[in-house]
Amino acid sequence: MQRLQNHLRPARRTLLFAFVAVWLFVAISSDEDYYKLLGISKEASTREIRQAFKKLALTMHPDKNPNDEAAHDEFLKINRAYEVLKDEDLRKKYDKYGEKGLQDEQQGGRYESWNYYRYDFGIYDDDLEIITLDRGDFDAAVNSGEVWFVNFYFPRCSHCHDLAPTWREFAKEMDGVIRIGAVNCGDNGMLCRSKGINSYPSLYVFRNGMNPEKYYGDRSKASLMTFAMQLVQSKVEELWQGNIFAEIDRAFAERIGWLITFCADTGDCVESQTRRKLAGMLDGLAHVGWMDCSKQADLCDSFDVTTSTTALFPPGSSLTQRGSVLFIQSLDAKEIYAQVLKHLPDLEMLTKESFEDKLAHHRWLVSFSFGNDDLASHEFKKLNALLKDSHIQVGKVDCISDSDLCTSLYIHKPCVAVFKGLGIHDYEIHHGKDALYNIVAFAKESVGAHVTTLRPENFPSHEKEPWLVDFFAPWCPPCRALLPELRKASIQLFGQLKFGTLDCTIHEGLCNMYNIHAYPTTVIFNKSSIHEYEGHHSADGILEFIEDLVNPVVVTLTTESFQELVTKRKSTDTWMVDFYAPWCGPCQALLPEWKRMARMLGGIINAGTVDCQRHHSFCQSENVRAYPEIRLFPQNANRRDQYQTYNGWHRDAFSLKTWALSFLPRASVDLSPEDFTKQVLGGKDHWVLDFYAPWCGPCQNFAPEFEVLAGMMKGTVRAGKVDCQAHYQICQNAGIKAYPTVRFYPRLGTRRRDQGGEHINSRDANVIADILRQRLQQLATQGKSSTFKDEL
Repeated sequence: MQRLQNHLRPARRTLLFAFVAVWLFVAISSDEDYYKLLGISKEASTREIRQAFKKLALTMHPDKNPNDEAAHDEFLKINRAYEVLKDEDLRKKYDKYGEKGLQDEQQGGRYESWNYYRYDFGIYDDDLEIITLDRGDFDAAVNSGEVWFVNFYFPRCSHCHDLAPTWREFAKEMDGVIRIGAVNCGDNGMLCRSKGINSYPSLYVFRNGMNPEKYYGDRSKASLMTFAMQLVQSKVEELWQGNIFAEIDRAFAERIGWLITFCADTGDCVESQTRRKLAGMLDGLAHVGWMDCSKQADLCDSFDVTTSTTALFPPGSSLTQRGSVLFIQSLDAKEIYAQVLKHLPDLEMLTKESFEDKLAHHRWLVSFSFGNDDLASHEFKKLNALLKDSHIQVGKVDCISDSDLCTSLYIHKPCVAVFKGLGIHDYEIHHGKDALYNIVAFAKESVGAHVTTLRPENFPSHEKEPWLVDFFAPWCPPCRALLPELRKASIQLFGQLKFGTLDCTIHEGLCNMYNIHAYPTTVIFNKSSIHEYEGHHSADGILEFIEDLVNPVVVTLTTESFQELVTKRKSTDTWMVDFYAPWCGPCQALLPEWKRMARMLGGIINAGTVDCQRHHSFCQSENVRAYPEIRLFPQNANRRDQYQTYNGWHRDAFSLKTWALSFLPRASVDLSPEDFTKQVLGGKDHWVLDFYAPWCGPCQNFAPEFEVLAGMMKGTVRAGKVDCQAHYQICQNAGIKAYPTVRFYPRLGTRRRDQGGEHINSRDANVIADILRQRLQQLATQGKSSTFKDEL
């Protein structure tokens, strides 16, 4: 990081394919605004986008308009808009570059039947008790400290549809007790794969600090209820003469009240199941108990109870204090819960006079309200209990009464902010959902991270230390999705890089000064150098970008350096060059993928870029006619100016890497049964083998990665491939049960190797190489130890 501070000729078939692809793109593209096509605002959530599209699909679908010749084309437009806006990365490209930034993306060219949109699309989108989670908010939800029971489903799965009515009824019963969620794995395939979901529906319980637990039981409502109630840790206490006063005193000392149901001979008593639900709903706010007045008649009389009722005793309350005890006549858990919350003490009020002193040395979550209860709602009273173990105090500020305080912090609308115990100027404002679970997750993340909300007073325009600044707008969903990733990256880069966020809807002048016109725009300020981040919205992407600033993997080529490095390259060198123009949207979209590809191919293929705006004459002389143009200059070429042009549709790092590796001489060898027996099992070399089948898609995807591995390990470990379709017996003897399978066969002196070898559970060349190097080091250590023993 110190260095960062210092330096901070196509065939007819190809032509036909290109023509069809371009025609398809033109057909489904539209100059109309995608948001207007769907009738949504730019701040629409994924759920709102899905709901808007479904509503249009049911009326505009060609199946419903068989006599309208334009119906197909019109539906393609809204389908394209939906496919782009539901995807975080595509949405950012569209917001920043418009259609130009999407020329490599062909989403929306196909659509389903009307019946699919009517019956299969977004099963739980209209159910208020079921929280539909997606990639952007899943982790925040399940790590909030609350219990989550999540249904992972697939729209076309018949069993998922069979379960849906039961899941809805179950969610209504458990609303407020635990969180009931759903994940559409059709829209969130990457999220579902990362959680190991391989069948539908899959039901999982998530509890903070514990591994997810899969539910294997019966899927009836009764069975689900029985299982879910076991997740409620709070107990319902039976109270009697021998324990009631000690229990109440103990709770009051902890500033926790009691909700007591008195069951008498007359009137209706709250049912046992309802009491258990209330214990879960009020966990940390009030203890829940009950009293049998037929056995404790004198005790019930002392509480002035003559018929069945429920009463809330807040801390310090007494029957002699008029109005301090709340008697509740309802038998419904939700109604009782709502009345209890309303009656509990409010959050601590912070004023201009107490604010600075209170926040000087303690971590606080503060709700800023403007004379209403939008944010400081009664449910926010649960925050103290949920954040107690994280040592975060909770308070609120009335910005009507203390307008000067809120103005000094640039707070002009209701919000929540975390102050990190370092005074009133080190804080971060929450820009996610106002849901309780989202705020809790934000508070826990923020106090441990190092992201600061920036203002003109602390903007790092002349700082000596490097800063990452995220220019954003709160209404922008990709902006909100990036914020948790910034927190993760700030922890990993603490002490090397500072992190801040600037709200361009408030500080418009400051954003205009830096020519910010799209959100989010993330910039590294390193003294006089400014670098814009164009990568994926992830902590790993940010770390890659920082690493690239320190150790660039892409060479910026000039006319002179192109001649020297590419045209006059060594016979063993291969170069890939991206000819681009800075104003070109697809070129900008390619840039992060190009860097990622270069990092994947480091040490195997060199990567460079040529700015054709700056070197216009040179690009013309090289016959570059469109941007971006990707060329590969191979090794061992008869002519140094010989090259291959990339005509593939996808310009992501993986596709580019796969294409490039196909031009390299193979570093691995194909093994016959005789080769396997003689060279691998009986030879003197270390071997790493790829067992594959020609028809296997994952095998085809892994093949270029294995060639990268073979090149990396050349000279230390030989690489071989075994075709398990042609040589079934070898694979069966080796215990191969899935394709592709990677096995390591180390040299073991005079001992014959085991046919099964050592399994390596990875398909990443770098990971496998690290495992092999560690294993070789262990073998070398064991060899020295064996030699030493022989000498003794």
